[in-house]
Amino acid sequence: MKILFIVQGEGRGHLTQALSLKQKLVAEGHEVVGVLVGKSPARRLPLFFTEKIATPVFSFESPNFLPTAKNKQANLLKSVVYNSARLHKYVASILYINRIIKETKADVVVNFYELLTGLTYLFFRPRAKMICIAHQYLFLHPNFSFPRLNSLSLASLKFFTLMTAIGSVKKLALSFRKMREVPSKRIIVVPPLLRQEVLEATPRNGNYLHGYLLNSGFSEEIGTWHKKHPQVSMHFFWDKKNVSAELQVDTNLTFHQLNDTLFIEYMAGAKAYATTAGFESVCEAMYLNKPVLMVPTHIEQACNAFDASLEGAGIISNQFDLDTLLDLSETHKPNTRFSHWVKQTDWLILREFRSDLLVDEEPVPTFFQRFITNWTCRLGRFLPI
Repeated sequence: MKILFIVQGEGRGHLTQALSLKQKLVAEGHEVVGVLVGKSPARRLPLFFTEKIATPVFSFESPNFLPTAKNKQANLLKSVVYNSARLHKYVASILYINRIIKETKADVVVNFYELLTGLTYLFFRPRAKMICIAHQYLFLHPNFSFPRLNSLSLASLKFFTLMTAIGSVKKLALSFRKMREVPSKRIIVVPPLLRQEVLEATPRNGNYLHGYLLNSGFSEEIGTWHKKHPQVSMHFFWDKKNVSAELQVDTNLTFHQLNDTLFIEYMAGAKAYATTAGFESVCEAMYLNKPVLMVPTHIEQACNAFDASLEGAGIISNQFDLDTLLDLSETHKPNTRFSHWVKQTDWLILREFRSDLLVDEEPVPTFFQRFITNWTCRLGRFLPI
């Protein structure tokens, strides 16, 4: 089959999932005809992705969270205002996505949690079948456990997740654990999509801390802690603009630009791992038996962190409390069930791409789709295009 990827490009998680899935699909004889990546002007597409995907990559502007002035947590109000002002850009992106689907003659579109893909299927209903894949689709599972958060925020998160999946024939929910399928919602629970480089890595108990900062403002916390503990070696990764590939503060603190091979090498040999709670890197740490400190920057990551903590991945904090992480590294017990679950990834995911398991008929619009179509058509007259 001809398959087109559409990837939500904020952070590294969905990008590495796309790399992993492409490896598996090509090995099965499928053809990945192109990759569309939704991103904001403030983010750069990591070089490791464009080099390793080995398929034409095209970017388009997509809605995203904006950080606070200190570039740490997401600023919800600022994000809403910013994205509202750029609606005309997103309309153009939807038209572009629909055109690329037609031009590539894709049989299947794989949507890695990109909102504008769902809206493309809402307005244009392309003939290509859409399969959605992300950890976030687990939020729609009736047995998923949420942390104690604002009920309106959780409802908004579920609504956003539904919007990304409009028109999909199935939702592959990446999970830390095995859970039942939900046929009525077309939800199929599958293991994480870890790349071969992770599966082949050999865990070692090193003497340094490893980390990933989605928002570079957290580097101030890391620097402050380092001044109090200069003897602790640390290697953190970020995507801060206008800095060198390796920024060495001193002999024991280095900030690296995102480089996925290097990232996994440091993960395999680390004492422990600190992160802004993205699903993918937490899974990599769990597979390589590293305790994790999770510092969520927005509601999705708060749900990721809570879910991971239930599986013994590590601890949740509102700041980079590396003292606690060092203490945890002395007592942490790896989750052996997780590695067995990951080993089932290939057959559980690849079977969902068999042509006989794809819905043949065009999906009938749901009440949700009809409702959204009605209201967006009413609002459309006010949008500048």
